[in-house]
Amino acid sequence: MGDRGGGCCPPMDLFRSEAMQLVQLIIPMESAHLTVSYLGDLGLIQFKDLNSDKSPFQRTYAAQIKRCGEMARKLRFFKEQMLKAGFSPSAKSLGETNNGFDDLEVKLGELEAELVEMNANGDKLQRGYTELLEYKLVLQKAGEFFTSAQRSATAQQREMESQQMGDETLETPLLREQETATDLSKQVKLGFITGLVPREKSMAFERILFRATRGNVFLKQVPAEEPITDPVSGEKMEKNVFVVFYSGERAKNKILKICEAFGANRYPFAEDLGKQALMITEVSGRISELKTTIDAGLLQRDNLLRNIGDQFEQWNLKVKKEKSIYHTLNMLSLDVTKKCLVAEGWSPVFATKQIQEALQRAAFDSNSQVGAIFQVLHTRESPPTYFRTNKFTSAFQEIVDAYGVAKYQEANPGVYTIVTFPFLFAVMFGDWGHGICLLLATLYFIVREKKLSSQKLGDITEMTFGGRYVIMMMSLFSIYTGLVYNEFFSVPFELFGRSAYACRDLSCRDATTVGLIKVRDTYPFGVDPAWHGSRSELPFLNSLKMKMSILLGVAQMNLGIILSYFNAIFFRNSLNVWFQFIPQMIFLNSLFGYLSFLIIVKWSTGSQADLYHILIYMFLSPTDELGENQLFPGQKITQQVLLLLALVSVPWMLLPKPFLLKRQHENAPRPILRTT
Repeated sequence: MGDRGGGCCPPMDLFRSEAMQLVQLIIPMESAHLTVSYLGDLGLIQFKDLNSDKSPFQRTYAAQIKRCGEMARKLRFFKEQMLKAGFSPSAKSLGETNNGFDDLEVKLGELEAELVEMNANGDKLQRGYTELLEYKLVLQKAGEFFTSAQRSATAQQREMESQQMGDETLETPLLREQETATDLSKQVKLGFITGLVPREKSMAFERILFRATRGNVFLKQVPAEEPITDPVSGEKMEKNVFVVFYSGERAKNKILKICEAFGANRYPFAEDLGKQALMITEVSGRISELKTTIDAGLLQRDNLLRNIGDQFEQWNLKVKKEKSIYHTLNMLSLDVTKKCLVAEGWSPVFATKQIQEALQRAAFDSNSQVGAIFQVLHTRESPPTYFRTNKFTSAFQEIVDAYGVAKYQEANPGVYTIVTFPFLFAVMFGDWGHGICLLLATLYFIVREKKLSSQKLGDITEMTFGGRYVIMMMSLFSIYTGLVYNEFFSVPFELFGRSAYACRDLSCRDATTVGLIKVRDTYPFGVDPAWHGSRSELPFLNSLKMKMSILLGVAQMNLGIILSYFNAIFFRNSLNVWFQFIPQMIFLNSLFGYLSFLIIVKWSTGSQADLYHILIYMFLSPTDELGENQLFPGQKITQQVLLLLALVSVPWMLLPKPFLLKRQHENAPRPILRTT
């Protein structure tokens, strides 16, 4: 169905689903879109698919749905870009956009193209910027190599000249010229390659270079002080600046291939110190210019994304609504003239006037000369279930529907859940201090519900806000049960009078059974403060909460099963439910019903038997003697019988139902429709 909300409803509407009717609508083509839009806003009709034999691609409005899907993809792209930029779409205005569907499609296309172009330019500039940063680092580090080598060579040359000055003779100049001529002819020109390599690959890079060139290279590496953004991957990583000296073109080609294999970025480098200083100055200037350009581009991109974010929710709502409208239109069939669409659907009887008014309004707003035709059909089909809810009952109804929706005209369990669900929670929670804190937090949501309902909340906050009335009821019941348990933040108080028990002598210091005697009248309301201590393995109050929860929960499940199946028998005249009713009752009471019985027996007799031990070993060792855990005569045989019944009831519940449903489906009469 549509939205279940719709204001308050008569008292009997809470207990039974609304009377339903199958209606037929004949809608002119020119007003079909607006008609479905208005009916969707109304939320009081559930359309039937009259084109179930067609695939999604064969339906009339498949192209429009494809366009909506493409627009939704663009909106997802915008949202990803906004989240990447560090801000979320604005929720300050969630009203419907004034743009038409075609205008919105064009606008989204233009914005996507503009944003893609900005991203491409930004990525290109960012890559150039990181390359320049790496280049500057190479110039600085590699320049230090050459400066250090030049200083070392100059020092060695001066040392050699000083040693040779003492041994000079008349033949020395001639010999020196001869040696110089000989050395120049034997000199070999060395080339070099500079760049950066990831530090984690530097050792392997060095080994491969040595093996590929058989040791005929000289490699010098120095680590960069800070992580560097890689221009290719865009990730920050630690790198080493390297200089490789080689001899010959063959060695150079091998080194270049190895650099490509290891992802080493290479940069040109001048051997002359003057040119190095000039290149560093030039690169620094280009870095400053690129930084300014990138910042301006990012500012422009952020402004565009903020403008998109201000209208994102409106556009997203518009696209979702359009897609839903076209999905619904695809469920309608064309008449023989192909000028009208025929729709069938279920609606509550009380909504007849509202639907007719929506049809008239759609015909007027679309300037259609022919109005839509509304007529009721009679059928043997089973109608869907529809419960009218308000803001108080809707959350309780959703809890029930999460487990199963009642059949048509069956009693609505959601009404009873308004009391049973928060009360069972309070039986386990049971602390009036925590209950007050929970109530204050809930009252904040209730007082500000008008403002908060128009805002976009987070997932957890939205879920809490939706269940505010459920939490309010839970807090009120928790305050009551907390007073019964006499527990305020796990501390007992003498609110309604003094404790009826006192210590018998000075050795009695803790509130336990040992040493306590009754000295005055019984505590007037709830648990006596003296009972808050430990009376067995578990604290008394925790044991009381747990056992009361079990007793009330099992009683509620038994009552729920009985009521649901009596309701099914008397209102649906179905005897097949007995194939589920009996095994469910047997299974539930063979285990949890028996546990509830043991709790009552233990309370009545004051026995110290361990109920957990009894229930566990009822399955693991059903033939063992019970010993001190025996609460009544014949307990061992009783447990064996109950265990056997529980095992038999499992296939009894699971196997007959599929065959019964299959037989009902085969014997069900085909629906016969006739107009009134």
